[in-house]
Amino acid sequence: MRPLLKVENLVKHYAAGRSTRSKDRLAALDGVSLSIPSGETLALVGESGSGKSTLALCIACLETPTSGSISFEGIDVATLDENQQRLFRPQIQLVFQDPASSLNPRWTALEIVSEPFLVQRRFTKPDRTVRALQLLDRVAIPRKLAGRRADELSGGQKQRLAIARALALEPKLIILDEALSALDCSVQALIANLLLELQASLGLAYLFITHDFAMAAHLADRIAVMDRGRIVESGPTENILRSPNHEATRALLAAVPRFIESPSVLVTA
Repeated sequence: MRPLLKVENLVKHYAAGRSTRSKDRLAALDGVSLSIPSGETLALVGESGSGKSTLALCIACLETPTSGSISFEGIDVATLDENQQRLFRPQIQLVFQDPASSLNPRWTALEIVSEPFLVQRRFTKPDRTVRALQLLDRVAIPRKLAGRRADELSGGQKQRLAIARALALEPKLIILDEALSALDCSVQALIANLLLELQASLGLAYLFITHDFAMAAHLADRIAVMDRGRIVESGPTENILRSPNHEATRALLAAVPRFIESPSVLVTA
């Protein structure tokens, strides 16, 4: 069965400072390969600067890779022109770490969730309102908050709002880039359970980017560990947790005090 997303030997170079010489270019991604089937979650775990967010931007067609391929439903999206990518982008949505930086603080919750419909010129205004309210219901934001501005909402409510907006165009893949790391532990758990409920009901695939192995264990079917622009280890979640092979994996696991004897069980410190 063909995977929903397949990344093969992806390379992304950036210029070092003002130099234009090829030997002075920095490799943010150095031959990354991964795949995600429909309806499953791959956790991409690594320290800051390991290349996780660069990979996310390339997959979402917001950065152009230097080489390699990104196939989504069999189409190499890296080769599409700007107009073709614009039509394609609704199928892959991003949710970032800090919702406050991605939400217009002066807009109401209803306006924020309605915006994708407006940009894509979908539906009449009354239909946009109805659909936006349904999305707020789906992420458990009370309708009485629909008229509240984003800057009047709590951190957890803002992240729920960002998830609702990501769902608006019915994507098949959502990239969650450290989407839980700025939240309190209790709120993290609530949002994580919401993500699992949405995946079960909508058949979503997730690329869950994190440095937190405990949350990766809770959410992911498989884990890939990134270090210095490369995937150094990958496999089913249980296998990675029980028998980590790479030193980067072992170091990340050692930083998580929340595993008990059975690492498939997530406990709160």
